[in-house]
Amino acid sequence: MKQFIVDEKVFAALPDYCLGIVTAEGVDNSVEKESISAMLDQCVSKFARTYEGQDVRGLPNIRAYREAFRSLGMNPNKFMCSIEALTKRVQKGGQLPHINPIVDLGNALSVKYQLSMGAHDIGRMEADGLAVRFSAVQDTFLPMGESQAETMPDGELVYVSGHTVKTRRWLWRQSEDGKITEKTSSVFFPIDGFTSVDHDAVMQARDELAALLESVFGCRVKTGWIDRQNPGIELQ
Repeated sequence: MKQFIVDEKVFAALPDYCLGIVTAEGVDNSVEKESISAMLDQCVSKFARTYEGQDVRGLPNIRAYREAFRSLGMNPNKFMCSIEALTKRVQKGGQLPHINPIVDLGNALSVKYQLSMGAHDIGRMEADGLAVRFSAVQDTFLPMGESQAETMPDGELVYVSGHTVKTRRWLWRQSEDGKITEKTSSVFFPIDGFTSVDHDAVMQARDELAALLESVFGCRVKTGWIDRQNPGIELQ
């Protein structure tokens, strides 16, 4: 049985850490979805207009990630969380590339809600599923576009399946074997947030994502919520 679990040591370090959870089964990610492409362009365009000239580091949700990175000993200027990097890219270029429908949907909602939203291929996870925990020396990470895996230091916050790290430095860099492709048919979406800062936004993003997956992709969808009182959920 594949599960998603956040280790208690993570909550000890980040007590108000929470995640909105969506899983989708039976996804056809090989066919372009014009409505998703249009949604991505609209969300990007609106963000670029609304926040033109503003420092995204001051946006409440992004500021919360940066503060969490600092508390974990990670320099947020050197290791930007995914949504800060994404929104800065929008500000610089005014657009994001269309990759595939699932990735485009995640990017659209990430920009809309200014939240870090992951997407992991459930079929490429180990038998026990996925966890957020601090790394061990047995863990390895394969950088995007590379063929040689890196050994991991001890004690870095990661998304990990077995000993295969899917995302380094929590929300910083995704692995090559963690990416979503046109062959992906089952997807796990974690939406990372903090109960004291963006609880409602995480819930809204989760529910909108679930509704769009059902209506556009016609797939089977399940939602959940993770916090210190509810640290795990069944994926399959």
